[in-house]
Amino acid sequence: MKFICSKQTLYDAIVNVSKAVSERSTLPSLEGIKFSLADSLLELTGYNLEMGIRTVISVRSEDKGSCIINARLFSEMIKKMSADEVLIDISESYQVTISGGVTKFNMFAASAEDYPELPEKDSETQIPISQPVLKNMIAQTKFAVALTEDKPILKGELFDIENNTLTMVAIDGYRMAVRYEPVKFSEPMKFVVPSKSLSEIQGLLSDNEDDTVYIHPSRKHIIFDIGGYVVYSRLLEGDFHPYKSAIPNSSNTDVVVDRKELISTLERAMLLINDRSPSPVRCYFENDHVKINCTTALGKISDEINAEISGPVIEIGFKCKYLLDPLKVIDDEKVKLKMGGSLLAMKIVPCEGERYTYLVLPVRLPRE
Repeated sequence: MKFICSKQTLYDAIVNVSKAVSERSTLPSLEGIKFSLADSLLELTGYNLEMGIRTVISVRSEDKGSCIINARLFSEMIKKMSADEVLIDISESYQVTISGGVTKFNMFAASAEDYPELPEKDSETQIPISQPVLKNMIAQTKFAVALTEDKPILKGELFDIENNTLTMVAIDGYRMAVRYEPVKFSEPMKFVVPSKSLSEIQGLLSDNEDDTVYIHPSRKHIIFDIGGYVVYSRLLEGDFHPYKSAIPNSSNTDVVVDRKELISTLERAMLLINDRSPSPVRCYFENDHVKINCTTALGKISDEINAEISGPVIEIGFKCKYLLDPLKVIDDEKVKLKMGGSLLAMKIVPCEGERYTYLVLPVRLPRE
């Protein structure tokens, strides 16, 4: 088969589809991209049995055919081509010639006969959501996904749909991130998507408010239809942590604080914290001031910022990074910190509305 296409269009498609290509697999075909040509449309597919990405681009051709090409080498060759258009010629013996201007590359392809089929939509369920909204929801929750294998279900994020609201939840045992957004879908539904798949989906989502992603959940897999790309992912099986019961309904001390000021204070404390000196930050809330203290083997810091505080004085300690992570992904100028006691989780919420809830577990402070 032979086709001519834009170098940049082909390169972009290869890069995005390659995110689902296996680096090492017992099926050698999965280490490449499947190319399927039918007339003037070229379909590119990457699949690692956990996740698949497929897209279609326009080319100039009247041929039909399919093959598998090494993703890494092919993308580098296309990237280095000197011309804006490239001619790809694949012979019956799977010899690939890439031409453009005075530059010519040769490499080998393989038969696509053994390439496994991607899952198909097996239900009519379709959940529409704005692309930038889903992109933001992933960005504001993924930091709290568990990294260990202790509870495999927590290596994904829960999608909980109820009463026309999509709730996304990530938990790692030390903090919890919850994001809420209205959706045009009323049927109650829950599923857990692997965080790795969501990270790749995030990279494909646009910032254009007019762009919509359509989510098609099934019993064991899910499909995200994102403009020119279709992403397939398996779903994680098991019971997700009952997140609703973990969120405190009341608090004793409420604090409204400038988010950037608090971040700057905690980042200064982080200068003294590393793996060898993992001391917590000591936070003291009193008289409309937040006092931050931290002492490690590297040194000591004492800092202070203004805040609006209601309720009894409270002293509470945190692992600095766990408190910083949610503050960094929030967009609001000010946030509200709600605490029920020095050994109970801090709740971080908006000053107005209910777009997000973050919980951060405190640590027991040593006596000074």
